[in-house]
Order: sequence, then C-alpha cells, then structure tokens
Amino acid sequence: MTLKNLTSSAVQLLKDLIEIPSFSSEEHLTAARIEAWFTSYNIPFQRSQNNIWATNADFDASKPTLLLNSHHDTVKPNNGYTKDPFKAQVIDGKLFGLGSNDAGGCLVALMATFTHFYAQKNLNYNFVIVASAEEESSGDAGLNSMLSIIPHIDVAIVGEPTLMQLAVSEKGLVVFDALVKGTPGHAAHPNADNAIYNAIEVLQWFKDFRFKKDSDSLGPVKITVTQIKAGKQHNAIPAAVELVVDVRVNDQYSNKEIVEILQENAPCDSIVPRSLRLNSSSIPVAHPLVQAGIALGRETYGSPTLSDQSVLSCPSLKLGPGDSTRSHTADEFIYVKEIEEGIALYIQLLTKIV
Repeated sequence: MTLKNLTSSAVQLLKDLIEIPSFSSEEHLTAARIEAWFTSYNIPFQRSQNNIWATNADFDASKPTLLLNSHHDTVKPNNGYTKDPFKAQVIDGKLFGLGSNDAGGCLVALMATFTHFYAQKNLNYNFVIVASAEEESSGDAGLNSMLSIIPHIDVAIVGEPTLMQLAVSEKGLVVFDALVKGTPGHAAHPNADNAIYNAIEVLQWFKDFRFKKDSDSLGPVKITVTQIKAGKQHNAIPAAVELVVDVRVNDQYSNKEIVEILQENAPCDSIVPRSLRLNSSSIPVAHPLVQAGIALGRETYGSPTLSDQSVLSCPSLKLGPGDSTRSHTADEFIYVKEIEEGIALYIQLLTKIV
C-alpha cells in the first residue's frame, strides 16, 4: 500500500460520498460506503447509528489516545447551485460537489491517514477514528453520542477546512431566548408600557454590552441579537417581544459563566439558554501536536466557526484541507491537490509525535 495508491483511493472515496445524499440524520448510505473503505483495507470497525469508528491494530490501553474525527453529513444545497450538487466533477483541478469542502476532503484525508498508521507497532499514541454524523445540525446522534462508547480520548484532531493551518482554539456557542414584556392593549388607546418600545432599550443594551475578558487567539466574546418576534395584527399592542440572542464564547469563559453574567445583567424579563453543550475549545501552543505543525511551517490561529470540537473536553486541534470560506456555498469545491497535500501533511505531522 503506497501513499500514492492510498491518496488515489481517498479521492475516489470522496467522489463516491459526494454522489450519495447525506443530509444530517440521513447519513446511512454514506456510512455504508465508509464501512466499505475499512473492509477493503481489512480494518475492523464498529457502527453506532450513522457513526463509524475504529482503533489501530496495536491499541494499548496504557498509552494516550489520539482521536481523528470528521463528519460525513452535509447541509442541504442552496438555490445558487449551477452544477449538480450530487455529481462529483473535477474541473481545472477542482473537485465540485456538496460536502466536498465541508468536510468530505478532511474526512477522506483523515481516513487515509488512519489507514497509513493502522498496522504500525510501538507507537507512542493509540489512534481512534470516528467518521461522525449530525455535525451540521449539532444533533444528538453525532460525535457527542460516541464519547461514552469509544476509548478515553487524550487529544484530538478535528478535520475541518483550515487550509492545513493550525486552529488552536475555537469559539463556543450559546443561543438564548429572551423576553421583553409590556402591557397588551388596543393600538387606539394610550399605552406607556408598549413591549416593542420597551425592547428598544434592551436592544441597545445588547448592542453596547461587552464581556470583560478577551482571548489572545479568539478575541472578545461576540453577542448578537439575530431574531425578533412580536405582534399578530396591526391594531393590537403585544404583551411581549421575543428575542433570539447568539453568543460566540471565547476560551476565557465557560458557557455556564456566560449564562450567569447575562441573567444577572441583561435588562430582559427573562433570558434562557437553549443549551450549554457547545463549549469553546483549545489546545496549548506548547502541545507536541501543535509544535509538530509549527515545525512543518504551519501557522496558528483562532477559529470563529463551530465544529465538533465543541463537544470534546480534551485538548483538540482543528486542522484540515480546504477553505472554510467555501463551506455551504453554491458550487462547493475542494482542490484535489489540497486533499493530496493534506494527507501528506497529516502523516508528516503525526509521524513527529507517534
């Protein structure tokens, strides 16, 4: 099994995955294709719902374990596509298709990397790979459901498109439902307690509020009101205004701390988090995994976008071929060369530590 043959097989796997629809919670057919990859290389695997996972042949419970993870679900194609989103086409070195960049290229590159190391002996780390489902929907049957099933993880590489640069931290997310109350009534009569007018002051507060602690890699916590809902007809003053507040959390705060601060300070009648599960994540720059990447000429940065890192409690590095600015765009693509270079870089990086 040469690296050239392994890389060629990985590119073909991605082409096959593109042509199999795999919206979040509907990944059963791509899961079967991933199973077929492992079978073709005589690698035992297990399946939990639509998540496929395996360990290296020489797994030793006394050693630390490195997780390799990426996802095989996709969003639905938007209306801007000019090409068939489910047809894998290579044009001028670009492999087009839904999920090619986010995160099919990362997934097949990590699968090839795992296969490269699978049978090697006397490694410093164990390997666990999880090809996971429901990442795009942050669903309950994705990587988060696997953490009690797979072996304990000490460090992780999460495959998302980073141009193979080192995302050493990632913002978390807390979404809040907030309520601003008033006195309902007929629009024809005076009303000094109109919930919509009351919301003006609240919106200004959210616009102006700043969390005190910034992060070196992620910057400030970002708080944004993204939805407003009030009223049912033109002549009725509503009893309340409903707000949705999106908070992108840096690595200086836990999600619980964010909730406590907003519930104590926000001038709403109520503000309730939907979930505390999607935490910020990071890995020390001094970690051998990061230092290995730096030695290969990679740069470190903080990522504002969310991934399955958010469900991990161990140090984790986001790293993968492709460019995140192409994710969820019409006529999504990844350069074939990016996949080839990604596999080579993954192997070079891991060879330095394992």
